[in-house]
Amino acid sequence: RAKMLNSRVLSALAVRVSDDPFKQVKKMIKDLIVRLLEEANEEAEQKGWCDTELSTNEQTRKEKTEAVEGLHAEIDETEASIAKLTKELGELSTQIQELDAAVAKATSLRNDEKAKNEETIKDSKEAQVAVEQALQVLKDFYAKAGEATALVQQEPPEIFDKPYQGMGGESGGVIGMLEVIQSDFARLETETKAAESQAQAVYDKFTEDSSVDKAAKQKDVEYKSNKKESESEELLEMKADLESTQKELDAALRYYEKLKPSCVDAGVSYEERVARRKEEIESLQEALRILNGEDIA
Repeated sequence: RAKMLNSRVLSALAVRVSDDPFKQVKKMIKDLIVRLLEEANEEAEQKGWCDTELSTNEQTRKEKTEAVEGLHAEIDETEASIAKLTKELGELSTQIQELDAAVAKATSLRNDEKAKNEETIKDSKEAQVAVEQALQVLKDFYAKAGEATALVQQEPPEIFDKPYQGMGGESGGVIGMLEVIQSDFARLETETKAAESQAQAVYDKFTEDSSVDKAAKQKDVEYKSNKKESESEELLEMKADLESTQKELDAALRYYEKLKPSCVDAGVSYEERVARRKEEIESLQEALRILNGEDIA
């Protein structure tokens, strides 16, 4: 029976039966039964402890694994967001610099153009005044010459048929040419003033639009800079959380490896050990009844 059950206890008992007194054998059997029952209770307690520890450890490993994976995903997402913000801030900075350069160039050109126009208007006005003065001189001269009065009421020499009246009557004379020139200068003044007014309006519109655009970009820079700073702080916190969570997961994995020898890799299942022990106890009890002379039929 000991060989069939592969029981060391029964084998030892069988060896000692032939040598020990009958009474001592029965005592040994009782002691063995008690010890086996104690082992059963201890193993049941161990099984309960193992079940609790394994369940708790499994839940911890699951939670920490999910937390580590989640933190990795959040870190990757935050790092990508920071990289995008950094790129966008660089582009905004370049755009603002280009706006400033364009406004500076436009201002320089506008100042040069304005100075040139003002000089042209000034010259046109002065030219008109000069031509007007020249016209007045000539008109006065030809008006006096037209009177054809002799100097000091003396008769003119015989060689003159009539008094000298100048070239004022000729078609396209000096007065006519000066009047055309005066008109040209007046037109130049008017056209230059109009061009200056239009150029100034275009410049004002450009600088106003540029100012609005720059203000919007600066606001965007402020928003993105604050967001980048906030996300950078969050990234540091997430990395710290990941480090501590990873340590907790590693500790849970190490504890699981410590539990495995006694709670997982015992070789024989708990149920099988319980069944074998029960059968062994029943065999010992049967042997004890035989020794006591009880009818086991």
